[in-house]
Amino acid sequence: MRVELVTVGDELLLGDTVNGNAAWMGQRLAEHGLEVTRSVVVGDELDVIVEAVREALGRADAVITTGGLGPTYDDVTRDALAAAAGVKLVRDPGLERRLRERVAAAGRELQPMALRMADVPEGAGILLNSAGSAAGLRVELPGGVVYALPGVPFEMRTMIEEVVLPELAGENRAARRTLRTAGLWESVVATKLAPVEAMDRIKLAYLPDPAEVKIRITATGPDPAARLDEAERTARDLLGDAVYGAGDQTLDRVVHGLLAERSATVATAESLTGGLIGAELTRMPGSSATYAGGMVAYATALKKELLGVPAPLLDEHGAVHPDVAAAMATGVRERLGATYGVAVTGVAGPEAQDGREVGTIFVGVATPTGNPRVIRPLLPVPGVGAEIRGVIRRMTVVHALEQLRRVILGLGEGPGATPEG
Repeated sequence: MRVELVTVGDELLLGDTVNGNAAWMGQRLAEHGLEVTRSVVVGDELDVIVEAVREALGRADAVITTGGLGPTYDDVTRDALAAAAGVKLVRDPGLERRLRERVAAAGRELQPMALRMADVPEGAGILLNSAGSAAGLRVELPGGVVYALPGVPFEMRTMIEEVVLPELAGENRAARRTLRTAGLWESVVATKLAPVEAMDRIKLAYLPDPAEVKIRITATGPDPAARLDEAERTARDLLGDAVYGAGDQTLDRVVHGLLAERSATVATAESLTGGLIGAELTRMPGSSATYAGGMVAYATALKKELLGVPAPLLDEHGAVHPDVAAAMATGVRERLGATYGVAVTGVAGPEAQDGREVGTIFVGVATPTGNPRVIRPLLPVPGVGAEIRGVIRRMTVVHALEQLRRVILGLGEGPGATPEG
C-alpha cells in the first residue's frame, strides 16, 4: 500500500507553523507497513489542492490530507475534493445536528459560518471526529481513496488511530528497530549492510549525525518480528563492535552503564570542546555516580597549570599534539581521583592553529594501568566558515565517548580513528 501525504495550510507553507503532522503520520503509517512515498505542503488554494490530490493519486493507492476542514472561508479542502470528484457540496443533516448539539452543550451561540463544517462532497463518506468538531471525509476518486482529516494535531492523530489505520493497514503491522553506530561514515555503513538490504521484506534507512549513523530496520510481511530479529543479527555481525546500542540507548547512557557495572568513574579535560563532553555526560539523571567532574583548560597555559602538561612539550609542539592529549587525560584522572580520564585537544576552525589543519583532533583516554590511549579521529571537514566549528566540536564529543566505551570494553581504536603516540 503506497500512501502520499498532502498537508494544507498557508501557515505551513510560509513557515509560521512547523509541519509536525507530516512527521508524525509518516512514522505511524510506516509502523503499520504502509509505504509513505511522498509528502507535500500546499497553501489554502482550491485549484492547488485539487492538482496536488490528483497528482498524488496518479502514483499512490491512497492520499491523506490534513487541514482546511474548519469553518472559515480559507478552509477549502472540502471544496477542492468536491471539485476533484466532479460533484457538488451538500449539507449533511447528521453533521449539522451534531454541530448544533456540541455548541449548545458548550453554552455558546452557533455562528452561521460554522455550518460549513456540515457540508460534504456528494457521495463522500463521513469520518466522525471524536476529538473535535470538524468531521473527516473519505472520498473515492479515480486512482484511489482520499482521507481528509482536520489539521489540529490531536484531532488528526485520533482519527488516524481510530479510522485510517484500521482501514488501510488492518493487521499488516511492520516491525522496526534502530541500531546506533559511532565512528563509521554513512557510506561505509551502507556498504557493509548490502546483504541486509537484499533480504526479503527488509528496508533500511540511514540516519546520520556528526560521527554517528543510526540504522532503522523495518520488516514487513508475515511474521515481521522474526524477520526483524534475523536482519538485526546479520547487521550486528556485519558492523561488529561499531554498534554501541539500539533504540534510545544514546552513547552517554551506554558509557554511564558500563562505568556503573564496574563501579568506575570518569573525569574530563577539554580544550576545543569547551565543556561539551562534560555537558553530554551530565544529561542523564544520576550521572554524578559515574562522572567525577571536568576541567576546561582552553588556554595553553592552563593545560600546564591545571593538568600538569609538561612545559617543554607545549613549547616544542604547541597544544595540539597527541602527547598533550595523553598528558591531559592522565592529569585530570589523577587530580579528580577518577578511574578513567578523557581529554581532547585540537583545531575546530575556521583557521589552522600551530601548523595544524582544521579538523586535526586528538583524543586521550587514561586508565589506572598502562599508557593512555591516544587516537586521531578521521574527520571529514564539513564545508568552510564559522559553521565548521560546531560540527567538528560535536564530532569530537562523539569520538571521545566512543573511545572511552572501547577502552572500558577492551576493544581496539575502531575504524573511525588512527592510533597516535
